[in-house]
Order: sequence, then structure tokens, then C-alpha cells
Amino acid sequence: MKLALLSWALLLRVTAPGWGPGPTADAQDSCSMRCGHPEGPCSCHPTCSGLGTCCSDFRDFCLEISPYSGSLMGGKDFVVQHFKWFSPTEGVICRFKESIQTLGHVDSSGQVHCVSPLLYESGRIPFTVSLDNGRSFPRSGTWLAVHPNKVSMDEKGHLVNETRWQYYGTKDTTGNLSVTWNASALPTQQVTIELWGYEETGAPYSGEWTAKWSYLYPLATNVPNSGFFTFTPKPAPHNYQAWEVGALRIVNSKSYAGQKDVQALWTNDHALAWHLGYDFREDPVAWARTQCLAWEKLEDQLPDFLGELPDCPCTLAQARADSGRFHTDYGCDMEQGSECTYHPGAVHCVRSVQASPRYGAGQQCCYMADGTQLLTADSSSGSTPDRGHDWGAPPYRTPPRVPGMSHWLYDVLSFYYCCLWAPDCPRYMARRPSNDCRTYRPPHLASAFGDPHFVTFDGTKFTFNGRGEYVLLEAALTDLRVQARAQPRATSNGTQIRGTGLTAVAVQEGNSDVVEVRLADRAGVLEVLLNQEVLSFTEQSWMDLKGLFLSVAARDRVSVMLASGAGLEVSVQGPFLSVSVLLPAKFLTHTHGLLGTLNNDPTDDFTLRSGQVLPPSSSPRDLFHFGANWAVQNTSSLLTYDSWFLRNNFLYQPKHDPTFEPLFPGEATLSPSQADEAAELCGDDQFCNFDVAATGSLSTGNATRLAHQLHQHRVQSLQPVVSCGWLAAPQNGRKDSIRYLEGSTIYFHCNNGYSLVGAETSTCRADGRWSAPTPVCQPGRSYGVLLGIIFGGLALVAAILLTYVLLRRRKDNS
Repeated sequence: MKLALLSWALLLRVTAPGWGPGPTADAQDSCSMRCGHPEGPCSCHPTCSGLGTCCSDFRDFCLEISPYSGSLMGGKDFVVQHFKWFSPTEGVICRFKESIQTLGHVDSSGQVHCVSPLLYESGRIPFTVSLDNGRSFPRSGTWLAVHPNKVSMDEKGHLVNETRWQYYGTKDTTGNLSVTWNASALPTQQVTIELWGYEETGAPYSGEWTAKWSYLYPLATNVPNSGFFTFTPKPAPHNYQAWEVGALRIVNSKSYAGQKDVQALWTNDHALAWHLGYDFREDPVAWARTQCLAWEKLEDQLPDFLGELPDCPCTLAQARADSGRFHTDYGCDMEQGSECTYHPGAVHCVRSVQASPRYGAGQQCCYMADGTQLLTADSSSGSTPDRGHDWGAPPYRTPPRVPGMSHWLYDVLSFYYCCLWAPDCPRYMARRPSNDCRTYRPPHLASAFGDPHFVTFDGTKFTFNGRGEYVLLEAALTDLRVQARAQPRATSNGTQIRGTGLTAVAVQEGNSDVVEVRLADRAGVLEVLLNQEVLSFTEQSWMDLKGLFLSVAARDRVSVMLASGAGLEVSVQGPFLSVSVLLPAKFLTHTHGLLGTLNNDPTDDFTLRSGQVLPPSSSPRDLFHFGANWAVQNTSSLLTYDSWFLRNNFLYQPKHDPTFEPLFPGEATLSPSQADEAAELCGDDQFCNFDVAATGSLSTGNATRLAHQLHQHRVQSLQPVVSCGWLAAPQNGRKDSIRYLEGSTIYFHCNNGYSLVGAETSTCRADGRWSAPTPVCQPGRSYGVLLGIIFGGLALVAAILLTYVLLRRRKDNS
């Protein structure tokens, strides 16, 4: 009887709707343990969805999940989509990165659930699912772990007036503390609120250096899940006082104390002032000063990480334009109101995108409203580098590369010790000095937009209207490749115009992930693919990927930031894509392709694959052959062919269509009325005029004009500027400016009782040197006081003489 039931269950498992074959099915017919593979009579590769060639069980084994992202702190329940399991199961186990396992479950509707684990890294984490209690893991998917600060507000607990939590026990900060959360996010009647602490143990930069989150103790148990809790903090027992940074976790009260990998809400990580012992509360300044001195002593023993950090841009305009190497610091963002809590006086800060290669450190650069960089040598509000990059760095799990937390321990908590809890900020700033940009070199910019038109890295402008797929850029230095697809557009009446525009752009550097940005079927909508699979940005607009970071803004602009510091920006401009590529100076003499040879020499930008160079005066038809020479080869294509249209037109056809005859510059004519309209719109912008003539559309011409203007504006923003570097104020004196760029003049003044010896002013010269060094303020009376004494003395003498004369005359008269 049992054997019969088992046979019936296996039959049901194979034939029930929505089920796929089990792990023992023919590998050629099933996606079991084959996700990502395109081989065989059916496919388990994501492109199969558009081609209609997927294995019948594709979605049973290559899992889609919802939600697809959550905090790297874990505790997020997610559901497997398009798959249901109605058979009895011995146990659901979800395994992340082949080593971290959590318990899942099957709900009453047959949906399979997993809970994300506590991780020490961000990015896309592969996972597999077992429905037989861990004997086999044939199903796989990807979970996106994100930095805690990028989690939506509904997915975490909130410390009410977080500043009070982090100052609790200091002067005038006592009373109750409160925490709130979204009660509907936890399906339970009662919750437990726990304190967890973070630490990194072992000798820094050794193999024993380890990151660890630890459960400490509960703040409250069996609390009604009302979304609100308040309490009066008590000093922690002595054995818990070693933890000075941590977070609260809110869980179902049915979970045992500190149980890992259960559904939970976490608060922000924060300094645990409220949890510290009586010694802190009795004299927080003395306690913090002791910690500051200990940090200072340790810091002086650790390796110097400043030398491998990128230089800060000299101006706010440069910082915002250098989007390959720097990205907005979410703690000080002028587009979000510039709430610069740790940098008052600044309006915008940026962070280096990539952590430094050896030490995993990060750079920060802050700017005032007039665009001037704010330095710690002038103000405690200045930009400070970080021993631990806030966003972490691969391989992540090893300190100081843990996203967020390493930065807290080595850069933020020490700021509390020295600057916020004790008045010893100069000690901190001396070990976190701002970079003053003297050696900063802006990146080089090239763009392609419109019909399409190209502006190379060295500033050469040309038009190439090929139909096909082409190499925009190749750089053997880092094996960087950027490729694009160009297609013609039909007019509203169905006529195909004799011009093309970019409809897809793909990039890869070394063995990084491949990112492709293309126009979706809907006009003006971007679609982003990762390794040929369409990404969703419904939950996250920032993704940490292999070898690059990806950011999507307003669904019409995508930024790709590569490990080398190169950057790619793709946006919608009219009916086509606009592409900008930023390359650091190290790429000089290392580039080829349609965007030219980067060497500050525009005469060799039209270099063919063979090395032959066409002259700058080449005709439009010669330049058309130059563009065709840079057609992509199938064996090296980065672009995706996930529809039969793309396969038939670009994969199975020549990469450059030799039958397509474009409209060349000078061949288009406009009626007098159209010519007048184009002249009024475009002015002297030849790209705009050409596109109006080629398409008959003023809107297309206007999109090209705007893209061209944006390129010119960014080129202007990235112009090199000369910095003479920080110049000190005289001891016992002051200076009247903190601007150190070419043409800036600084005036020096001495305090009362001191006299100035040296030049009263110093000007930053074009050679990057100050016209005079900082003067000296010597003890003694100032010139003004001295002159006052002299003239006062003379006046006194004159008064005495006058009195003597008057008295003498009176005596004589008598």
C-alpha cells in the first residue's frame, strides 16, 4: 500500500500543472541543476523566454522570487514565483553561496518560502532550494543583498530621534527612548526586541581578522506587535559593554533568543551610547577621551591607507561630472536637501565608488555652495577619508571590507569618541585629513547621440549612420569593451528614414558582469540586462555587481561604474539612446574604436583596426567606411539576441549591413519654411540641423541639440583647474579665505599683541605655487599699536609744551 501511494505521488509530481520534472529527469529536457545553460534541444538560459525555446520546467528550476532584495542583515521572507508544491515535503532548506543555510517552508497555498540570512556582503547572492531536507538542491535563483541604508523605510525599525539614542547618557540626554516599525511587516501578535552587537576581532590586516554580529540580550519580550515600543535604558551588564556599535532586531516572540535566519526587522546600526555602562554615564567626556586616545594609538600602528586613495575633484562641478569614479554620498546630497549632519557648511559630498585595492579604504570629498572643496585642515566639517569604505569591497566578508559596519568601527565610532562625545576633534582630523586635489586629473569624456553623431575623447566630431553593431571602445589595458547596436527608425507613416540611431549599448571589463542598456518596445523606456537577463528595478535603483556598480535614475538614465574608474552613462534622448563614456587618465594611448584614440591628438581618431589612420579631412563616405570597419564580430559580441527579430537581423546577418545606404551630411534638403524652423531651433549646431533634415522632425533635432549641449557642459565641468593646495593660517593669526585654486588670494592677519612678519597676502599662481609662504605672527606690539604710542607720545609732548608756553606768558603779563 505504501509503495502504491509513493508511485501515485511521484506520478502526480510529474504530471500536475505547474510542475516540472524532478532532479532525475533527462538533463536535456529539464533545467534541474542547469540554470544558465543554453545548450541542448531546449534552453535554461534567460534568453529562451523571448525565443520561446525554454525547457518546459524552466520556471520550476530557474527561480523567480518576490521580493528579490533585502538588507544584508537578513530576516526577509521571500516567495518563489510561478511554482507551487503540493506534495508532502521532508523540509525546505534554502542554501546561499553554497554554505549558508536557512529553513524555508511551504505555505497553505503551495508557495515555497525562504528567509534571507544575515550576510556580511552586498550584491547578488546565488541560492539553491531543497525540498527533500537537503539531500538535493536542484532549484536555483539569485537574492540581492543591499546596504542597510538602501532598504526601504517599511522594511526596518526606526529609532525615534536617532540622535538621542547615540548621545544618551551625555549631558542633558536622558529619559525614555522609543522605536517604531511597520507592524504589518511581521505576521505575529507579539514580538521580541533584541540588541545585537557588531565587532571585528583579531589582529588588523591579518588572516585572523574576523567580522561578527552577536546576539546580546532582549530589551523586551512578548511585546504587542503595535509598531511602537518605549523604554528607559539601563546600563548594560559588564560582560556586554565591549560592544559599542550595533542594531536592534524585532522578531516573532515564538523565536528563541537570538535565533538566526528568522523573519525580522532591523533598525539602523548606531553607536550604542544608551547601552554603555555606568562609567560612561558618570563622566562621558572622560570616557570618550580615553577611547579617543586608544583609537589614536591604534591608528598610528596601522598601515597608512591614504596614499592609495583617489584624489578629490577640485570643484563641485568636477565632482558631479566625474561619475565613473565618484557617486553622491547619501548623507549629504544637494538633490535631497543637503542635510549634511556630519558636514555642516557643505551642500554636497561624494564618495569614491571603488574601494582602494589593498586596504579597502574609501575617499570622501565635500563642497560648499560656491563649489569650493571643504578641508578638515580648515574645519571639522571637511571631507574625511575612510579606512573602511562605507559601501564595502570584494570579497566583502573580511574586515575592513564589510559594507557599512567596518566603516562604523574605524571611522564613525571614532568620530563619536573624539568629536561628538569629547572635544578632541583635532586628533581625529589629523588622522583623517582631506585630500586637497593638487594632483587630481579629470577624466576624459566621449559621447554618441542622435543620428548617431560622435564626439571622441580628443574632441573630434563626426557622423556615422551605419546599420548594425559596432565597437565604440576597446581598451586592452583593462580589457574594457563597449559595443552598440544602431537601427533605423520609421516615420509615423511607416517610411524608414535613411538614418540610424543607437538602440542598445553593452559593456564589460575583464571578467566583470555584462550590462546592456537598450530601448524597450515602449518608446522612451530603458531596459537593463545583466548577463542577458532583464533586470527589475521595482525595489532597488542601485546594485553591487561583479566588477561594477549599476545605478538607475528616474528610469531614463543608467550609470555603470567600473572597477578601473571608467564610467558609462546611457540615457534616452528623443527616439534613440545617448551614450557618454568617462575614462581616467591611465587610459591614455590605450583606446580604439569609434570613440577614437585617447592621446590628446585629434588627428589620429579615425584609426582602422589595421592601424591605418584616415586624415581628419576625410569625406563623410570615407568616415562611413571607417565606422563599418569597427563592426562587432559574433565571437566577441556582448549584445543580447533574445528575440527572433534580433537573431534574424543581427546575429545571422553581417554585423554591418552593406545594403543600407544612409543619408550623408550635405545631401539632405529642407523646404524654406522647414529651413527657417531648423535655423531657429538649432542655430549653428550642425548635428541638430542634420537630424532635422534627415528625419524631418524638429523634436528629433531638438533631442540631439540637448544631448550635444549636455556633452559640452560636462566637458566644461571637467576642465582641469590648478590648485596650489592648502595654505596654513599663521600661528596666533588667521586667514580670510579657504579657496586654494588658481587666482585665489589669501589675506593674513595677526591676533592682538602680535605683529606680522612676511607678506600680508599670497596668491595661487598658474604654476600651482603660492606667491608667498604663510607669514609669521611674532609676539610684541603690532605696528598699529606702536604708531599709536608714538603719535600719542608726540601729542603729550606737544600738550606739555603748549601748557608751558601759556603759563610763561601769564607769568610775564603778571
